[in-house]
Amino acid sequence: MRELRIENPAGASVIAVGESIERLASYCGGTRSVVITDPQVRGALSLRFPSFPVIEIGLGEESKSLRTIEEVYEAFLALEIDRASVVIAVGGGVVCDVAGFAASTYLRGLRFGFVPTTLLAQVDASVGGKNGVNLRAYKNLVGTFAQPAFVLCDFDLLGTLPALELRNGVAEVVKTAAIGDQDLFSFLEENWEGVLCLEHGPVERIVYDSLKIKAGIVSRDEREAGERRKLNFGHTLGHAVEKVYHLRHGEAISIGMVAAARLSAARGLLPATEADRLEGLLGRLGLPVRIEMDSALINDALRKDKKRQDKEIHFVLLDGIGSAHVEPIGIGELEGVIDDLRQSR
Repeated sequence: MRELRIENPAGASVIAVGESIERLASYCGGTRSVVITDPQVRGALSLRFPSFPVIEIGLGEESKSLRTIEEVYEAFLALEIDRASVVIAVGGGVVCDVAGFAASTYLRGLRFGFVPTTLLAQVDASVGGKNGVNLRAYKNLVGTFAQPAFVLCDFDLLGTLPALELRNGVAEVVKTAAIGDQDLFSFLEENWEGVLCLEHGPVERIVYDSLKIKAGIVSRDEREAGERRKLNFGHTLGHAVEKVYHLRHGEAISIGMVAAARLSAARGLLPATEADRLEGLLGRLGLPVRIEMDSALINDALRKDKKRQDKEIHFVLLDGIGSAHVEPIGIGELEGVIDDLRQSR
């Protein structure tokens, strides 16, 4: 087990990489605790939960809603949760988002921790302190910045993931490597088959390295005022595609990364061969790199992106594999990139 820490004004967030869910209770400090999970995870892992009360929420993005948050608050009331209590999310990104948002707003903030059960949640959703729910179809429009007290990344929990869900998480690893670590990117190019087969060595390497990069960025820029915006590489167009076409998050981000790399190349920032390299890796991982798009629907979704400011949006561009920067881009300029991707996957 290896440990990372994110330092912030409210205290430290401990990330235990390779820790077992069986040791969860030892991270809760002996206080009254409650687990938030979904029926799928509860059915598979309930025998490994500590003996805490369980609040169950629904499956999928539909559960990332203010209605779900209200139901969780009502359960907190019934359980007499107080400021000494600890809220624990055991599940994927949706469970972590809901639990983190509910805990960080109930009684003006409770201590909470995450046990992410998907690769996507281990490398992304559970780390960084962004907790949000959707408003209608628009992702994460309502949210907080609040760090979990602890995150336990148990690799054994990934063994039941379907192949599509595993690829969903690998897309975020590619993103992290593309913006911050060319060695990790090269490792993925050389070991992608081992990653998809969940070989322990490659999985430990990509999870730890991804978290180390993200923890460093978040420690320097907790509230996304500057450097942290780099973590949105591929997400501007990706979130729009995800909303309109209901793709998995990683699939949509894959398409968004290709678009961002192509725009970087068109602006003379990134060699075209490096954009090809990114697209090639995503393709080998079984992720989509093209989609037929309705530009009107995509542009409408872009205008509602929470990163938009007037007619511009903070957009992440690559300077090379492992290096990125953020600059404002006119939404109109993105239309040419969208047209380039309007062909079948």
